[in-house]
Amino acid sequence: MAEATLRFLRMRRWVWPLIGILLLWVALTVLTARFSLYSLSGVAISASFLLLPALGQMLVVTTGRGNIDLSIPGLVTLGAYVSVMTSTGTAAGFCVTLALIVGGGLAIGALNAVLVLILRIPAMIATLATGYILATATLIVNARIGMFQRPDALAFLSVGRIGDMPVILIVAILACGLAAILLMRSAYGRKLFAVGQSQDAARLAGVKVGRVIASTFIVSAVLSALTGMLLSGYAGGAFLEMGAPYLLQSVGAVVLGGTLISGGSATALGTLLGGMLLVMIVTTMQIAGLPPGAQDILQGVVIILVLAAAGARLSDR
Repeated sequence: MAEATLRFLRMRRWVWPLIGILLLWVALTVLTARFSLYSLSGVAISASFLLLPALGQMLVVTTGRGNIDLSIPGLVTLGAYVSVMTSTGTAAGFCVTLALIVGGGLAIGALNAVLVLILRIPAMIATLATGYILATATLIVNARIGMFQRPDALAFLSVGRIGDMPVILIVAILACGLAAILLMRSAYGRKLFAVGQSQDAARLAGVKVGRVIASTFIVSAVLSALTGMLLSGYAGGAFLEMGAPYLLQSVGAVVLGGTLISGGSATALGTLLGGMLLVMIVTTMQIAGLPPGAQDILQGVVIILVLAAAGARLSDR
């Protein structure tokens, strides 16, 4: 029985963040006497905005070799600024904004892929450099930002509700479902796992390794830019450092969700639950009155502990 349970947990690593969510929910309910299902809904909304860049980060991490996309914060912020600057408040204007944001994400993702695959720059350094370029671009356009005419379509996606269900949560669930199908039911998912487990073996099996890795950086960039657009609709504008929290949190959601940092295995549901767990951890620290700097430190400590535990499990194989 114990062996079967361990096998179940090893195959379904998303169970661990789910257990963490339930434990924290109970603890917060006891401590505050007011943390309810409605409060958990607020956590789910915050986690929904985190999910899109986290899914992109998950794909990049799954390719292995320490690949991480550090340009996510810059993409999120720039996506928000592009949305504010190009929006006319009309449906046609929203389509133009969406096209610009997707096109920009494709171009920046392709740039990251070129830096990593052709120029052979380590992913963390390449994407960090791209992030600095994006931050500089945001500073330049910041002085030109004007009033934001939020389109109805963007308002519906970011703050709308269908009944009692936030639309952004529905978007997150659909994105998670599509990512799960992509990973577990498609040839692309099998190729991605093969690349993460061994690039040499994947090449021998006929997998176009470069194309698979490039696709993850491109998808990550597009999802991050779209997140910036959604955040601009939610916040009613854009501001500098808007995407800053998503650097640590996108990695944290991936790691806490059970995706192997060494590559070769990922779980979309785990990433969603990992994001919710991370948001609940932040919520707990905010209720405790910890300053933002201490919150960042504790988030980093939690991620380090999870990575250390994952490394211990790998070394025992």
